[in-house]
Amino acid sequence: MDYNVPLSPEGAVTDSIRVDSTLPTLNHLREAGARIILVSHLGRPKGTPDPRYSLAPVAQLLSRRLGADVPLLADPPGSDALMERVEAMEDGEVVLLENIRFLSGETENDPELGEALGRLGEVFLGDAFGAAHRAHASNVGAARAIRDRGGPAVAGFLMERELRFLREAVRDPARPFVAVLGGAKISGKIDVIEALLPQVDRLIVGGAMANTFFRALGLSTGASLVEEDRVAMAGELLERAGEKLLLPVDCVVATTLDAAADSRTVSRDGVGEGERIGDIGATSQELFSREVRGARTCLWNGPMGVFELAPFAEGTFAVARALAEATDAGAISVVGGGDSAAAAVAADVAERLTHISTGGGASLELLAGASLPGVDVLDQLGDEGGNE
Repeated sequence: MDYNVPLSPEGAVTDSIRVDSTLPTLNHLREAGARIILVSHLGRPKGTPDPRYSLAPVAQLLSRRLGADVPLLADPPGSDALMERVEAMEDGEVVLLENIRFLSGETENDPELGEALGRLGEVFLGDAFGAAHRAHASNVGAARAIRDRGGPAVAGFLMERELRFLREAVRDPARPFVAVLGGAKISGKIDVIEALLPQVDRLIVGGAMANTFFRALGLSTGASLVEEDRVAMAGELLERAGEKLLLPVDCVVATTLDAAADSRTVSRDGVGEGERIGDIGATSQELFSREVRGARTCLWNGPMGVFELAPFAEGTFAVARALAEATDAGAISVVGGGDSAAAAVAADVAERLTHISTGGGASLELLAGASLPGVDVLDQLGDEGGNE
């Protein structure tokens, strides 16, 4: 599982979507009498135990969600104590191993750790889509170990849903197909842009990554974030995309991007020398929203601004609301995880959308056409693989 959830300073889970998204898989397995050993990481503890990254809050949340005690097991894979505990499990019981990244072999996909994990079970089930773009011991090594012994390695319901929606959004979309990309950097999404450009009817670009396109148009961006080494690339994309690519026409700017900022809205060619772009302006909000509302398939990845700060939130929320309205009217909406998922929740529209991915990095790589090690290792079912 991917239970890499945010925690409050007091150690409480502040966003439970990654846990809640696995409940259909867990309930199905429990009803079938499976003995379930959950493996996940949380944070980046660098291969050594760190109480700040304990999965204890997740075990407590799972206990509440499932209505049954889910103990957290601290003994490491390969230990006699853990094996004895696992062998004593009852049908339908669920246990959670302590943060697998407390062990240095996890991120290195250490064969010994993968084998030790594999000895704990007879069936491998991969539901950690958020970690599927990483080849680690828990999601690749363990699966291989179980398969080498003749056991199956299958996708859970969450993994299946992620693959289905993210692949179908690009493979055979209902049209018009609109993609909305935002966030900080064009470099992190260049492969996604390249993959989507031939497929979409409209590609909307907002967020700080739009600044690099502005610079390619010869516009001043003041003190805003710009990837100088990507300006030429942005210019080439603009030329190739033509009218398909839609950029903001106005911006919300301020000298500092903070909650108390004294912001103003200007045309995209009116950014002052010391100003920073924090959001798209009202005209752009309406322009983008109109395109989104008219879509039959809409893919959204990345906010339109610094939505965590009130002066720069409205652009992102406007896109989120338009996406919900399009979905209400019958469109397929797919949100690519990460900040976009958080923004959908903050805009109070998450439940109205078709699919919100639990994996930001994994969703980007899948949309860009990359293979995912955590998917490739699963048994290939059907003529296109990937447990479809």
